[in-house]
Amino acid sequence: MPNPYLPMWEYIPDGEPRVFRNRVYVYGSHDNAGSDKFCDYVLKCWSAPLDDLSKWVCHGDIFRTKASFDRPADTDWTNDANYLYAPDVVEKDGKYYLYAYIINSVGCVAVSDRPEGPFRLLSKYKYTIPDEICCNGWFIDPGVLVDDDGRTYIYCGFQRSFMAEINSENMYEIIDGTCIEHIIPIEQKDSFNEDDSLFFEACSPRKVGDIYYLIYSPKRGSRLAYATSDKPTGPFTYRGYIIDNGVDYPGGNDHGSIACINGQWYIFYHRMTNGTIMSRRGCVEKIEILPDGTIPTVEMTSLGFEDSLDPYKITAAEIACVLKGGAFITEKNVFDRVITEIRDGCVIGYKYFDFGEDYGSKTMEFSADTVGMGCDCHMHIFIDGEDGEEIGVCDIGRNGGIVNARVKSVTGRHSVFFKISTDYVHDWAGDPFRNRCLFEMRSFVFMK
Repeated sequence: MPNPYLPMWEYIPDGEPRVFRNRVYVYGSHDNAGSDKFCDYVLKCWSAPLDDLSKWVCHGDIFRTKASFDRPADTDWTNDANYLYAPDVVEKDGKYYLYAYIINSVGCVAVSDRPEGPFRLLSKYKYTIPDEICCNGWFIDPGVLVDDDGRTYIYCGFQRSFMAEINSENMYEIIDGTCIEHIIPIEQKDSFNEDDSLFFEACSPRKVGDIYYLIYSPKRGSRLAYATSDKPTGPFTYRGYIIDNGVDYPGGNDHGSIACINGQWYIFYHRMTNGTIMSRRGCVEKIEILPDGTIPTVEMTSLGFEDSLDPYKITAAEIACVLKGGAFITEKNVFDRVITEIRDGCVIGYKYFDFGEDYGSKTMEFSADTVGMGCDCHMHIFIDGEDGEEIGVCDIGRNGGIVNARVKSVTGRHSVFFKISTDYVHDWAGDPFRNRCLFEMRSFVFMK
């Protein structure tokens, strides 16, 4: 599955990946297309078999703080102000525990006999930590680690981090005297750029071999950074960042974690759509963990779980991983999503396609499904970057529709970039055309 790896209509930010039994599960909060709010009143779960990461199944709303349709709320102390954010789920002694972050209210733990739920309320958090540390019991962005010795730890925070040990006998009681503040510093104490290393939010712990990892969102919030320790209680040392969802793309906050699936490590994260930072869709990239524990930074791609994309199959425009110059993805309805606000100078990019071997022709055909906006323009087609080799130009008329061009035939693996231009300098009112939407794009395909 390419990015986003879930169905295109699904908006799951803050995805926490977990491998249980023979499936990978992603637990997340839930955004809505074009919303002016982060998240809503439900937590969701999707899963796929480890041997076929193209077959994602939705397990529905696994927990909720507000009654809806035919299902009551799972909490009796929440109201319209209590949205659900950023959950985590861990397994302990054959049961699955969901840790819920409820905005403006004390959070809670729910339990199930199955990783996909349904989850039933177990308890609110029980704690003696000062409210100024745990934000009045919210336990913001809870990430939970069950260590090899059976001890359980929770990591939380917004603009300041803390961790504590959970009573593994009940999984909701914070053990007195175990709270440690500022496991990731919020003040500069080293030579790193402070925006890269200092804590902002989104704790997610993992243990890989003998190394404890804490993935988190630093002050430069479009990134996912990581720190490591030889103990679950730290101290943690900043090692770098794994991905940045704002590189040549409309960025925003980020939240996610790492998971090993069939021997391959991945970073799960989210990207923004609909011209807002509040419509986020889950994405994934392959990563590598080196013998010294470092994780090299990876770029955003359109690949998801794929090794390469097939240029000879129709590509949905919305899987673009590069959007520059004001263009963004928008959902018109559950069936129709386009790249809109495509203006003079915009750049739209996709990484990576495998064009295969030489088939004996010097050219191939390119077609795109577009929506005209009343003016003529040109879509220049490049491979290997926006300043790479130009292989053709597709002219788009005032009416748009299906447009075609004959382009140079290429072989092998390449990124594909579209750069937009128009011959018009001003519109009838004298405004520069660079400020005007020239067309929208639904999809495209190359044809031998």
